[in-house]
Amino acid sequence: MRYAICNETFVNWPLAKACDFAAECGYAGIELAPFTLASRATDLSPHSRSEIRRTIARAGLECVGLHWLLAQTEGLHVADPDPAVRQRTVDYLGELARLSADIGGRVLVFGSPKQRSLIPGVSLEQASDYLYEVFSRLVPVLETTDTLVALEPLTPAETDVLTTADETCKLIERISSPHVRLHLDVRAMSSESLSIPEIIRTSARHLEHFHANDTNLQGPGFGAIDFVPIFLALAEIRYAGWMSVEIFDYSLGPERIARESIDYLRRIDEN
Repeated sequence: MRYAICNETFVNWPLAKACDFAAECGYAGIELAPFTLASRATDLSPHSRSEIRRTIARAGLECVGLHWLLAQTEGLHVADPDPAVRQRTVDYLGELARLSADIGGRVLVFGSPKQRSLIPGVSLEQASDYLYEVFSRLVPVLETTDTLVALEPLTPAETDVLTTADETCKLIERISSPHVRLHLDVRAMSSESLSIPEIIRTSARHLEHFHANDTNLQGPGFGAIDFVPIFLALAEIRYAGWMSVEIFDYSLGPERIARESIDYLRRIDEN
């Protein structure tokens, strides 16, 4: 298994310090939230992008790509009934694809619950059509940049659009592009009626990327979720992508979170 960690885990640490510490812990990759780099991707100059890429490489890490794509943005929504809003969203996602390619990343994890949830007057069927339109129109940029978007099912507490892996896989199959794939998150999967191993097995052919965390918003090994069946299911489907640690409760401090998360994952992987 290849392990990565999301950079916002380190809160306000400079990127170089975060990368160095991640490498020291044994991670091979770093996954970046765009809002930690600049207010908008368009604010990052070619020089800044090159420096981010060099910073990651100097630590001996790979750049996995980007997540939290539309966090802290305004006026963007993939299921807005206004065609102009959807076009702006396609354009901005395209800019994120170019940013990811510039800094050495390939995967763009699309969660962004606020920017996909139902708007009053829009039905779930209409929202699905809008998502189909937006991500289909994004495909040419993904092809040009050799990147891909990994759509993430989220819990019903976070959004009312794409709340199961099955629903997300159906949209992926409708788009039918190798550049639109599936992302699975342990915390999000725990809200489904199927078990996490069952979800992994039934969606295996679409799976591109994986986030490790727990229902308590902390890292793997810090909560009640047993990762042994998860690793067995991933081994069964021969998953060869990244397992990236993404947490939402930073109260234990980045050092402990980073070290103990990978130590726990490695113990499970080695047994």
